[in-house]
Amino acid sequence: MASLNVGNLGEYLREQRRTAQLSLRQLADAAGVSNPYLSQIERGLRKPSAEVLQQVAKALRISAETLYVRAGILDEKEREELETRAVILADPSINERQKQVLLQIYDSFRKENAAEAAEAAEAAQAAAAAAAEAARVAAAAAESAAGRPVDTPDAEPPNRP
Repeated sequence: MASLNVGNLGEYLREQRRTAQLSLRQLADAAGVSNPYLSQIERGLRKPSAEVLQQVAKALRISAETLYVRAGILDEKEREELETRAVILADPSINERQKQVLLQIYDSFRKENAAEAAEAAEAAQAAAAAAAEAARVAAAAAESAAGRPVDTPDAEPPNRP
């Protein structure tokens, strides 16, 4: 079985082509690109456009978004969102109105979760700042109790004879 743990777009395309049991020429014909051009993409000599990647993905019957991520056109989170949307829009068991409502709900959940994540990050940052301040105050109190000078910005210098 072919390994899907490949390092770049060209290697990934070659693995997908071999898994689909297609020759380079067969895939090039199915995707509507030239055989030499596809060979150059597989060898990492050319960076294909999004349109070419979409044609190749269709010919391989794989997600175009996956190829976009591999090519650096799209990041992983965007790919996941697009795939979710594509699945909803392609579902033949629900009508167009239901698809639109489902997408609106999906968007509202994503916005709500993003806002909650931002609030949690702010709370964590505030907690870390409070903990650092508490540690500074505790260290100053310990030094003061031991009779050593305290090095704090608002402490007055000790009176030494």
